[in-house]
Amino acid sequence: MTDLATRARTLLDLHTAPEILVLANVWDVVSAQVVAGTEGVRALATASHGIAATLGYEDGENIPLDLHLDMVSRIVAAVDLPVSMDMEAGYGDAGETARRAIAAGVVGGNLEDQMKPLDEAVAAVEAVLRAGRDARIDFVLNARTDTFVRAAGDADRGELVAEAIRRGRAYLEAGAPVVFVPRLVDREEIAAVVEGLGRNKLTLISVPGASLPAREMQELGVARVSTGPFTQRVALTALQDATIEMVRGGTLPAGTRALN
Repeated sequence: MTDLATRARTLLDLHTAPEILVLANVWDVVSAQVVAGTEGVRALATASHGIAATLGYEDGENIPLDLHLDMVSRIVAAVDLPVSMDMEAGYGDAGETARRAIAAGVVGGNLEDQMKPLDEAVAAVEAVLRAGRDARIDFVLNARTDTFVRAAGDADRGELVAEAIRRGRAYLEAGAPVVFVPRLVDREEIAAVVEGLGRNKLTLISVPGASLPAREMQELGVARVSTGPFTQRVALTALQDATIEMVRGGTLPAGTRALN
């Protein structure tokens, strides 16, 4: 396995490459190994929701950080690719959580702003980046703004776009290389945010039945697309569908592959 600094630099470079970085989020060792062993995969990202669900917790920092980091460290040890961790909102101390993640071998991470006052959110971004500098790595912070996640259903879309850009620019100015705007799926709104932040600065999540294809995101200038909890839901959907078929008297799918 390459050293931490090299993996961090590799992950950072993937965000500025001409091809969009596609990250199928993982939640345990076997999911990480399956994704890492898939042709074309260049890095991994964990999903906090998926890890929490695997261990019986609700999403939203309900899983103890020690338990969360234990699973992440197992994932890092099981693969030979850069790993980014979903750090949620930082567990009350974003800098310390980043330091512990880096000690576990993580070289990037998501950090939610939860629409806190902008100065507080920027301070958390700065704390994470400081942890990276202290470890002598280019920690790839995917600074997340919850502008769309926490918006009211009747909120003005133009105002939401403007606020996402305002917050995103603040995080970029603080040193974050990219900004994550979940629930941004409309083509024109994506184009507006890319224009406001710059090409290869925006990251998105692929939402089943709602998001643009990754190739079209790439054309718009999006740096990265991940899958959050949806890859786990794909797996669980396949599990439930197979169970339904068996209970009805059928068989398991003929195309099932030995991936574990």
